[in-house]
Amino acid sequence: MVIEVNSEKETRNLGFEMGENAKAGDIYCLKGDLGVGKTVFTKGFAEGLGVKEDITSPTFTIVNEYDSGKLPFYHFDVYRISDSEEMFDIGCDEYFFGNGVCLIEWAELIEDILPENVKWIKIEKDYTKDDFNYRKIEVI
Repeated sequence: MVIEVNSEKETRNLGFEMGENAKAGDIYCLKGDLGVGKTVFTKGFAEGLGVKEDITSPTFTIVNEYDSGKLPFYHFDVYRISDSEEMFDIGCDEYFFGNGVCLIEWAELIEDILPENVKWIKIEKDYTKDDFNYRKIEVI
């Protein structure tokens, strides 16, 4: 499925809808360059889960845990992971196979250890378009 959006609000709303429909055990993998809207999408996703806390990118902590929504929400940013083994050191299996929902930014960096049933969300900016806010979001 491919969705075209033209604002941060539309990106956030798509995240919200997906968060509302997320189930325990789901793993969402975000793929996209710096500045394409991964964190904007994630904020909407968390809102859809009912998370009340402010969502920030866990670039230095690797994972932020949120328990105020309908399900535990685990937000990963693996941009600074040096190799997949580092993920095992933080106990990724407990998150991946637990009762919460995982959303992983830069997931392509740890693709070799991800379970088979993950949902990929690829966000791209088209620099040939006049609209700075245009994004193509592909859900696989």
